[in-house]
Amino acid sequence: MSAVSNRLLATKVLKSLLSQQGSLSSLLVTLARENPDANLPLIREYTFGVCRWYQRLDFVAQSMMDKPLRKKDNDIYCLILLGLYQLKFMRTPAHAAINETVSLTRLLKKNWASKLVNAVLRRAQREEDTLELAIQADNSARYSHPRWLIDALQKDWPDSFELILEQNNLQAPMTLRVNGGAISRQNYLELLQQNGIHASTGKHSSSSLILESPVDVSELPGFYDGLVSVQDEASQMSASLLAPAAGARVLDACAAPGGKTCALLEYQAGKLELIALDNSQQRLQRVNENLDRLNLEACVICADAIDTNSWWDGKPFDAILLDAPCSGTGVIRRHPDIKLLRQETDIERLIQIQHQLLDTLWQCLKPGGKLLYSTCSVLRRENELNIEAFIARTGNARAVSLDKQQANNCHFGIQFLPGTDKLDGFYYALLEKY
Repeated sequence: MSAVSNRLLATKVLKSLLSQQGSLSSLLVTLARENPDANLPLIREYTFGVCRWYQRLDFVAQSMMDKPLRKKDNDIYCLILLGLYQLKFMRTPAHAAINETVSLTRLLKKNWASKLVNAVLRRAQREEDTLELAIQADNSARYSHPRWLIDALQKDWPDSFELILEQNNLQAPMTLRVNGGAISRQNYLELLQQNGIHASTGKHSSSSLILESPVDVSELPGFYDGLVSVQDEASQMSASLLAPAAGARVLDACAAPGGKTCALLEYQAGKLELIALDNSQQRLQRVNENLDRLNLEACVICADAIDTNSWWDGKPFDAILLDAPCSGTGVIRRHPDIKLLRQETDIERLIQIQHQLLDTLWQCLKPGGKLLYSTCSVLRRENELNIEAFIARTGNARAVSLDKQQANNCHFGIQFLPGTDKLDGFYYALLEKY
């Protein structure tokens, strides 16, 4: 498939994304299935890059145009963004970036747009220095984040917000979780080295390895035999922080796609009575695939966690992991489309869901049992303030101290900020029922 065709597919993905027709990950899965000859790594580079720098690219595009395009011409706008991304952030020669981007207007059957696309890209190239001054004067363009999120981060993390924004615009490392029941971390590290894959051990999880450069999972020795999984180190910590005893009855609520489910089972060599619960049958397929690949067993149930009558047998749990639905503001470097898809108005709705899940699942926990609350958010309203409010209204919950180096130790729980020791942004609070 030609470079032009791959650019065209990237443009179509971006148009669908801006039309709220799916996330970048889901759209790329569909694209790969429908276009098996496509250069998926290149298309990922195009689409992830445009999303990562969307606010900056949008600022430049708007500055170069006399009037905005009509909604039905969003494909042309995405084409302009893609051209600008290549000019600024890729090694594509300028003439190739411009000429091949312009040529796509004809493939889109919008010949009228060729002069517009050409003029915008060439003007942006000529006026780069002037544009850079304007970008630095506009916070959204400068940091390439929506204004509401910049304001929220500055409020919550006044001393760290610029570092968070900077880290969000970097590509996250590929991190592995070694299945200790099948191979030791050191032995797997040596196996990687024998296969020419360089990695280092993580600082916070005894099963983590951080790759120097990402690879396809098919290149990981023993991946399909269950030796290793792909999971950020911050997410891996859930198993050791909850630390269920062997034989414990454990609930993993909101379990899909199953990374934490499998981490918990590996933590106790499969010796848990574990229920993996999620309300999406499609996403639970991933849970079952991961369990099969790792040769692990769990009771997988599709149900709404809040509707306990539909799934709970009334027998209380020793331990509950609640990885709650959240804004995802701690994993933007992995999912840069969050900058486009997440709206400020979503936060209050998510907080209400988090409240409901906490209140409901707390009733399923036995006295003396522990619930680990986690999110991949860095917003205090979803995290520390949420737990503070829960403890105040519950009456029989206390926070267990979690001491992790390099974490921001909150009054309730711990918060990792994006990029700390190469981790994703993650929050944990451990609650004990008395």
